[in-house]
Amino acid sequence: MTKIILLFLALVVFDQRDKILHYINPPPDYAALHDGKVILYATSWCGYCKKARQFLDQNKIPYFEYDIEKSEEGKRQHRALGGSGVPVLLVNGSVIKGYSPSEILANL
Repeated sequence: MTKIILLFLALVVFDQRDKILHYINPPPDYAALHDGKVILYATSWCGYCKKARQFLDQNKIPYFEYDIEKSEEGKRQHRALGGSGVPVLLVNGSVIKGYSPSEILANL
């Protein structure tokens, strides 16, 4: 029984590792460098990045965008936030990986 509980606990920790690491080592406050609560790390060709832009514009949410293929600073910040794909959004200090309107609104 103890082995099953330990296995379950290990799976939960593995599944929640991003949240645990975020709690232990919070991301830098890159939003302080810009006039918005939202920073979008994206590329010009990404369909989900386009959807994220449209969502932010339609909801009149001010944001600053880095094209991680054209901006070395954007690429550096994207990596520091644990980005491995696009889009990545930094919303009030919370990192959102992928296009998720509900998470964006929940973190505003």
